[in-house]
Parts: sequence; C-alpha cells; structure tokens
Amino acid sequence: MTPDAAERRTILLTVAYDGGLFSGWAIQSNARTVAGELLGAIREIDPTVREVRGASRTDAGVHARGQLAAFDTVKPIPPKGWALGLAAHLPEQIGIRGAAFAPLGCQPRHEAVRKHYRYYVLRDPLRDPFWAGRAWRLSHPLDVDLARREAEALVGTHDFRAFRAAGDERVDTVRSIESVTLTELADDPRVLVIDVVGNAFLYNMVRIIAGTLVDVARGRLEKGAVLRALASKRRDDLGMTAPAHGLVLVAIDHRIPLEDAYP
Repeated sequence: MTPDAAERRTILLTVAYDGGLFSGWAIQSNARTVAGELLGAIREIDPTVREVRGASRTDAGVHARGQLAAFDTVKPIPPKGWALGLAAHLPEQIGIRGAAFAPLGCQPRHEAVRKHYRYYVLRDPLRDPFWAGRAWRLSHPLDVDLARREAEALVGTHDFRAFRAAGDERVDTVRSIESVTLTELADDPRVLVIDVVGNAFLYNMVRIIAGTLVDVARGRLEKGAVLRALASKRRDDLGMTAPAHGLVLVAIDHRIPLEDAYP
C-alpha cells in the first residue's frame, strides 16, 4: 500500500535498543535519548514529522527488544521502506525490528494491554565481559525457591503504591500482574531470569520487584516483604531498586489493527 503523498498515515514501529548509552526513552532537551535519536532519523526521511509516540518510558540504561513507537507521515513509503530506510540513520545501538501501517494518530501507550519485562541476574564472583551491561552481577548465594515463594504475592490486582520511585506522582497506583517467574538460563545456569508480565507498571516498579526478590533471596530482607508492602503501601518495606542495566522490555501486546506489516 502506498498512500498519496498528501495523505497522512501513521507508522507503528517495533524498536529494539541497547539503553546503556542513552538517558532513557523520552526526549530531553539536554540529553541523548532513544526517542530523540529515533525522531532525528525519521526526520531525515520526512522532515514534517512532529513527534514519535512510545508505549513505555524506559529509564536510563534500560534495554528493549519490543518497544512500540508511532509517528504520522505524509511520505508515500510502505512499512518495509521505513524499516529498512531508518537503519541508515540510526546508531548501531538502535534497531527497527518491524513496521506497519496503523490507524491515524494512534497512541501506543493507550493501546497496550500487556507488557513483558525481563530482569537478568548473573551469579558469579568474577566479572564476565559478555554479560557486562546486560545483567546485575552478584557474588552472594541466592535462595531462589524462597524468592519464588515471595513472588507469588505479587500476582493479581493490587495497589502497588509502595512499588514506585519517589518521582512517580500518579494517583492511580492499582495494577494487575499476570505472572512473575524465576528461571535459570538453560545454556548458562549462572544467570537467573526474572520475568514479570502485567497490564502496566509504575516508575521503577519492575526494578523494585527484582531488587526485593533478590534481597529476600540473599537474606537482606525478611520473607513476607511483598505482603507487608502491599498492606502498608510504604516503599521502606521493600528491598533495593535493582540496577537499570539488567532490565529488558521484552514485548508489548496491543490492540492496534495493523496493515502491511513487515516483516
């Protein structure tokens, strides 16, 4: 499908990135961000594009495999052309993994129905450069079964007021968590993978969940911390905020009807 040049269309991109060199997703006037780099690349092809609308405001240092981003364009370029063409204007830390036509003006953030985050913990007393910037390295022994039992209390619909950073001032703090699982990588059992799936998340919520489960697993926090925090709504009842570099936005399920998706 190639719309007439005068017709404005919306393109939905699936974006992957290494967040280590960026100050998060959202555009900032005095910092390098993923959305800023992406908008700059889009404008190299269509200078009339005003904004890029993301589905998740990932923090500085957080990575993504399946971020969603939409923009409106008048260029008669099919999704495949955008997916391949943007590669020439993006740094190697950002990749377009898919593109499609979407309803005009769609807001991915409002159309997301499920988000999947994954946190990596490397259990090794020695540095491993192949996991540097990708996992939180710990030398402490972890009681993974204890952490799994702690995670059970997170599943369901709760007021997660305690599970957010101080800068999050949203009034509605009720969220639904579908699952929290802890597994070891089959080809590298040193790596503990914490998968969290839910409808939406507060600022730093997944990192606070990961930090709390780790702190319970290494004996720094009494078991039952999640239940205590859900009841008290106090951040002090939880563990540390896990480092950003271990977190990956894996995928976002959405209800946006798509056309001419590539690949």
